[in-house]
Amino acid sequence: MNHSIRKATASDIRSISELAHEVWPKAYADVITTEQIHFMLEWMYSSSSLEQQLKTGIEFLLAEDEEGHLLGFAAYRCLKSSHWKLDKLYVRSDLQMKGIGKQLVEHVMAGIKQSGGTHLEFQVNRRNKAVGFYQRIGFHILREEDFDIGHGFYMNDYIMGCPIQ
Repeated sequence: MNHSIRKATASDIRSISELAHEVWPKAYADVITTEQIHFMLEWMYSSSSLEQQLKTGIEFLLAEDEEGHLLGFAAYRCLKSSHWKLDKLYVRSDLQMKGIGKQLVEHVMAGIKQSGGTHLEFQVNRRNKAVGFYQRIGFHILREEDFDIGHGFYMNDYIMGCPIQ
């Protein structure tokens, strides 16, 4: 499949939100409750939330097909000069396991390396089947953490990391 990767702008917010709303219910159906899925989608993927994320310096990268349709996206930010965090990585459900997620991560790492970063980490739910994907592309579990995100919901995550070569 031919696709390209580009930096997102404010005009991409609707497409990012729509893709998140398509992917999340399928990706997390066996991981967290439907109520928590809806809460987290509103918290992280409403138009206002995405606008704020872009304004605060979170970089979004989009994978698109030749017609400009969104296939997947990644978001990342600097924690401190050498350490960066991958905040989001999602690929359309019907296109997973086709290398798009790996290419998005590679683009993220290239951008971080260009900025002088040496380490990338992220959070992933401990029950998420994507843990295996991240391990296959070179990430390691650093620790487990539980985050109270309000309204009685928790994120029970692995913190995974990888040095940037």
